[in-house]
Amino acid sequence: MAALGTTRRAAFGGQTFIYVVINQPLMVPEIVTAVALLILFGVVKQATGYQGLGYLILAHAAFCTPFAYLPIRARLEGMDLSLETAAADLYANPWQTFRHVTLPLLAPGIAAGAMLAFVISLDDVVITEFVKSGGQDTLPTYMLGQMRRAITPEVNAISTALLGLTVVLLTLFFILTRKKN
Repeated sequence: MAALGTTRRAAFGGQTFIYVVINQPLMVPEIVTAVALLILFGVVKQATGYQGLGYLILAHAAFCTPFAYLPIRARLEGMDLSLETAAADLYANPWQTFRHVTLPLLAPGIAAGAMLAFVISLDDVVITEFVKSGGQDTLPTYMLGQMRRAITPEVNAISTALLGLTVVLLTLFFILTRKKN
């Protein structure tokens, strides 16, 4: 939605500020973001008493948003606006235009953004270590904890499975997006 709001509208005051806010996690070192989230969530935890997984999800969402935003925005900037205009000329309301024209054209950008955000989230151990509560573990933090003790067959199996899944997904993506002559 942020990509739509910043690319499909006429330039407006504060647009640069919005770009800075959305892309801030890309420009600030990860440790700084982790400490800031630790302080923020510490205050919220004291005020509410909530200790759940929601903080970890919010932290990863905050950190991964620009990684999803950029491919979607790039896809929107490369789209031909005349298709949306043609839909409006054919009496499609804005929701129908979005659902039947814009969203299908955005699908590759959304898929790329989702995959990139997932990979970045999976790789993000620093923020997870700072934000998670006791007893909470993500796959990367579990593997890191296991590797500190000794490299176990579990860690090797998980690493092999992730590598295999990556190769399968990349191959599938290559086959599906290959141009046919």
